Amino acid sequence: MSSSQCFENPPSLSSTCGAGTVQELGGLLTYVTGAPDSKLAILLISDVFGYEAPNLRKLADKVAAAGFLVVVPDFFFGDPIIKLDDPHFDRDSWKKVHNPDKGCEDAKPVIAALKSKGVSAIGAAGFCWGGKVVVKLASSTDIQAAVILHPGQIADNEIDDVKVPIAILGAETDHASPPEQLKQFGEKLSVKSEFDSFVKIFPGVSHGWTVRYNLEDESAVKSAEEAHLDMLNWFTKYVV
Repeated sequence: MSSSQCFENPPSLSSTCGAGTVQELGGLLTYVTGAPDSKLAILLISDVFGYEAPNLRKLADKVAAAGFLVVVPDFFFGDPIIKLDDPHFDRDSWKKVHNPDKGCEDAKPVIAALKSKGVSAIGAAGFCWGGKVVVKLASSTDIQAAVILHPGQIADNEIDDVKVPIAILGAETDHASPPEQLKQFGEKLSVKSEFDSFVKIFPGVSHGWTVRYNLEDESAVKSAEEAHLDMLNWFTKYVV
């Protein structure tokens, strides 16, 4: 997650955006949307800008409309990156405190809380920083399917450890996860016959395009919505 692209196009955060509500789940404040009695849940894990990003909550509502209970936890405990222009803000210190390994551990009580509510199958999708968390979750049977979108830097051994159906949606221009690397991941995953995998590179877009797009840019919206549909189709197929 060291690429400068991870910090470009920051959203204007809003604690009140979206059709859902903020609740405590597994010890984390969480944006919750969709049917509360659904047996199928989707966990969305944000980029470094956190769970109050309007485009992310809008996507959560869209996934919920397909019948899923969708949860978007605050993995940064009220400390998303919002101080990019502050010369005293130390990105490296922030990344040490909010590292993906900790995110993976913090996700486990959320998953347990969903299961305690009667949820029988869970999918997880992660964006940039969140993609690094989701690939770690995909090494266990805590989730049933995974989608990572323009992920932060992922190691080969993390891909080797994946145990569930996984889709990787990448950008043509991405310094954190270049298309060539994602295609190599796809080749590694394709030899695993025990589960399905899918890699798709979107032309003409850059890292962050699925959640940090400009609503007034018709082409950007179209590319983001195509990725959203791919994600939803993956979950519809494997979170059952």
